[in-house]
Amino acid sequence: MTTMVDVARQAGVSVATVSHVLNETRPVRPDTRAAVLKAIDELGYTHNTLARSLVTARTRSIGLAVSAISNPYFTEILQGVEAGALEAGYSLLIADPHDDPAHEQKVVRLLHERRVDGMIVAPSAEPAGMVEYLTRRKVPAVFLDRLVGDAYDQVCAENAAPVRQLVEHLADLGHTRIGLVAGLPGLSTTTERVQGYREGLRARGLPFAPELLAGGNSEAEGAQDAIRHLLAAPEPPTAVITANNAMTIGTLRALRDLGLDVPRDIALACFDDFSWADLFAPRLTAISQPSKEIGAAAVRLLLERLEEPDRPPRTLRLPCTYVHRESCGCTGH
Repeated sequence: MTTMVDVARQAGVSVATVSHVLNETRPVRPDTRAAVLKAIDELGYTHNTLARSLVTARTRSIGLAVSAISNPYFTEILQGVEAGALEAGYSLLIADPHDDPAHEQKVVRLLHERRVDGMIVAPSAEPAGMVEYLTRRKVPAVFLDRLVGDAYDQVCAENAAPVRQLVEHLADLGHTRIGLVAGLPGLSTTTERVQGYREGLRARGLPFAPELLAGGNSEAEGAQDAIRHLLAAPEPPTAVITANNAMTIGTLRALRDLGLDVPRDIALACFDDFSWADLFAPRLTAISQPSKEIGAAAVRLLLERLEEPDRPPRTLRLPCTYVHRESCGCTGH
């Protein structure tokens, strides 16, 4: 098996220099560094990161707890986290909390027991137990997408203003009965998107009608039930906004089952764009979140926290993009 001594001999440098290149513990001249890396490549040397972690108390690994399997939006966030971690030389340990508070606590504990240097977590609607675990054990952590106060570093998209923009657009098209299929209660994203909905109604002089706000629990099945509830009202909505991509799918299924055409019978606008949104007929007007950028920003915040453990926590909000298509009733976009 090739050793660090073999690499040093091949490169014509000391073992200490090889160690500095591998561990980035001291600056090394570019030509010397290049010679060491060339020797490593030629000899097929594999650095023993476990041994290094025993010396430095760092494993250069990050724990990521997001419901990536059940939500395509989090899959894109995962891609951003993975790219940012790889660029910084960190490996990633991934666990899916399934948006369940009890399971969330379990996977966070398991990631911590694997000695990750820090964690990135998309909190559930009831994150108190998980947050208490991280706080008590002083685990460096960043929360993404959903906010849990201001005691931790956090990164998310803007939520209220984009939904307000959708409401104002639909109102400007003549709709006075605009429904919202809202997400899971307890999530900051749900609260903020409902806030944006109400702000949009107020900005256009429309009253808030409680019967036009239905909970879809952030799931396709929940959205199907919500749409049936909205359309059963004495004065049903003529336009609907869905508050995430899963609920958009559920809404489209429900409208299809009811024999309603979008946008002829009912206009539709969505929070969350996704890769096939422009393949629907009509194409979906949507708010596109900077999902990969959110993931990459979470990694940067965590690495900064590891370097400066005592700095004040920060919350980053990234802007969304309004994607104007035809499901709202407009043409030619």
